[in-house]
Amino acid sequence: MSDSTVTQSEGREEVAVPRTVTGEDGRGPLGRLRRPRRPRLWFEILLIAVSYWTYSLIRNAVPEQKGKALRNAHWIWGAEHHLGIAVERSVNHAANSVTWLIIGMNYYYATLHFVITIGVLVWLYRWHPGRYAAARLTLFATTGVALAGYYLFPLAPPRLMRGGHFVDTVMVHHTWGSMASGDLKHMSNQYAAMPSMHIGWSLWCGLTIFALASVPWVRVLGLLYPATTLLVIVATANHFWLDAVGGVLCLAFGFTVARVWYGTLPHGLPRVVPAAAREPVGAAQSA
Repeated sequence: MSDSTVTQSEGREEVAVPRTVTGEDGRGPLGRLRRPRRPRLWFEILLIAVSYWTYSLIRNAVPEQKGKALRNAHWIWGAEHHLGIAVERSVNHAANSVTWLIIGMNYYYATLHFVITIGVLVWLYRWHPGRYAAARLTLFATTGVALAGYYLFPLAPPRLMRGGHFVDTVMVHHTWGSMASGDLKHMSNQYAAMPSMHIGWSLWCGLTIFALASVPWVRVLGLLYPATTLLVIVATANHFWLDAVGGVLCLAFGFTVARVWYGTLPHGLPRVVPAAAREPVGAAQSA
């Protein structure tokens, strides 16, 4: 027996599906749960809405440990100096000196984090339904483990450091580029900077696009997106470089969860849902 099963997907296209996701290695409820299924629009909208609401509720419920968060910020800043990578302040001041650039970065920080992520989810749902659930699981696991970081390691962003001489670009330019600045600061936990989910989510988007898009320039844009996001979170003084490392580690955890559950990474699954997974349970058992 081989480690994969070949199933008919669309027309003459045949796709090798890992046995882990076909249910052949374990019939019953668990085996059926691990098989890719065509996502249902109403369920996905409800799931994402409830999940984000829960994430925001928990994130903002983490006690704002200001003293500890500021001490951790100075520790991170000192560690980066030791590593020779503490250039966030220079990047922040340079970007702030170009008004149109920093205002654009503020709005980038506030909007694309949500817009691009939702756009990629919609794209997966429409064009890669067989991979959608695994990719969504990766994103959810990434976001879920980040909550542990917010609780265990409260961290003030650079703009709130005492004596750090960083520019809070939202306050200076009166934009709404951060939920943790200006009039919106009471709606979000200001001391939940580690890990950076701007990096976790943007890298998820970028890698997903790079792995699945068929147009070369779109794949390049996929990789440019997290790179640009990294520059933005530093230039706006919302994160340290090491916050981004934390986001990458969370994403690695998310991919690991999907790999364990489905037996392969999301891009390794068939683009469309295998025919066997679309059959009613009774029909599959009687065949």
